[in-house]
Amino acid sequence: MNGRTAVELFAGPGGMTLGLHGVGIHGTGIEWDANAVATRVAAGLATAHGDVRRYGPADFPTATVLAGGPPCQTFTVAGNGTGRLALAGILAAIKRMAARGATPYSFEDDRTALVLEPLRWGLEAVDAGRPYELIVLEQVQQVQQVWNGYADALTAEGYHVATGVLATEQYGVPQTRRRAVLIASLNRPVALPQPTHRPYRKGVPQHEGDHRLLPWVSMGDALDRPSPFTVVSNYGTGGDPRNRGRRTSSEPAFTVTGKISRNRIVAPDGTELPRFTAAEAGVLQGFPADHPWSGNDIPQQIGNACPPALAAALASTTRTHGLEVAA
Repeated sequence: MNGRTAVELFAGPGGMTLGLHGVGIHGTGIEWDANAVATRVAAGLATAHGDVRRYGPADFPTATVLAGGPPCQTFTVAGNGTGRLALAGILAAIKRMAARGATPYSFEDDRTALVLEPLRWGLEAVDAGRPYELIVLEQVQQVQQVWNGYADALTAEGYHVATGVLATEQYGVPQTRRRAVLIASLNRPVALPQPTHRPYRKGVPQHEGDHRLLPWVSMGDALDRPSPFTVVSNYGTGGDPRNRGRRTSSEPAFTVTGKISRNRIVAPDGTELPRFTAAEAGVLQGFPADHPWSGNDIPQQIGNACPPALAAALASTTRTHGLEVAA
């Protein structure tokens, strides 16, 4: 896969980018948020600072890979949910786009329509006679039905497509995070990546489970903290804010969100400990400890990012069972 070039939509602070780099795919990421752009620039990642809606495949003619993760705020359980309410309209828009019909769409929240941008790019590339060889997308699990709609549209264009919901701890990320993913390959059959690590189950130790898989990675494994600790989640359990979720340092982190700095950290004796730093939050999302977080709103940058290990697994699946994508 060496030498392949990507254009990455909604590139954020570099999670998908680093994952692509890990399997030899380089290119340019498009990102509108100035804070995420500051982090990308500090990390030396090629970046176009702008709105993906103002660009298209013709602006990146050498790219053979399309990747990205549209904004999730209107689809998340923690968000406002307007994207989920607009699902029927989104699926109808996908069908109109696939049929090359007029595609006027309007949603209560403008961000909801951004989930259609990767399909616009993919279809425009097909119509220009330069279809992307590989398409890699990820989002919160509530977007799975949208990716299934994409799969129908892309299959009709000759792509081999796989979609599903993956658990990030099964790819070595030290947190439990479920992501809806889509992989489309123009030249070869494709499948979701095989897990490399065991699934996390409350109360089941790391060393137990499928011996063919590595143990999941705990917070204690990933972070340089000298003693055990317990994380008290910012979110209530069962709708009761007084009933906070808890995980010890011998477990993976809860899903990393932009509110991770609100999580309390306590010692075994109940003493309050320093909360996660930006670097630590980044590590729990799968970034290197020295990733140069810059700009403002860093917790939100981290929470919105794609874990690099997951991106690498997705981008390398066309090599599963000895299959190689044509360079």
